[in-house]
Amino acid sequence: MDAVGIVTADLAASLTFYRRLGLDIPAGAESAPHVEVTLPGGQRLLWDTEEVIRSFDPGWTAPAGGDRLALAFLCDSPAEVDAVYEDLTGAGYRGHLKPWDAVWGQRYATVLDPDGCAVSLFAANG
Repeated sequence: MDAVGIVTADLAASLTFYRRLGLDIPAGAESAPHVEVTLPGGQRLLWDTEEVIRSFDPGWTAPAGGDRLALAFLCDSPAEVDAVYEDLTGAGYRGHLKPWDAVWGQRYATVLDPDGCAVSLFAANG
């Protein structure tokens, strides 16, 4: 797999959210209809506005219901999971699952990006 794409209603809001999670997104990218960054390891994360998608797929509609794809960000420690969750929710982003100790041995939490996509935060517990 080479890339994961995000279709967004508000590119600037989405880029602000993912910058807050530590992604190195170039300044001024908000003015482009398509943005991509290369992640550590070489895979790419792509953003397209809904308008771009509709330009080549006129029948496209925004998904409704649950997520079909989620992104997960590894944190250095359980305390960092809590801190990142608090930072994001304190900045006005919606929390979905508050930090908790999962039975599979991780500290885990979920926040929603500006388009309502689930973004998991996790770290090994212990």
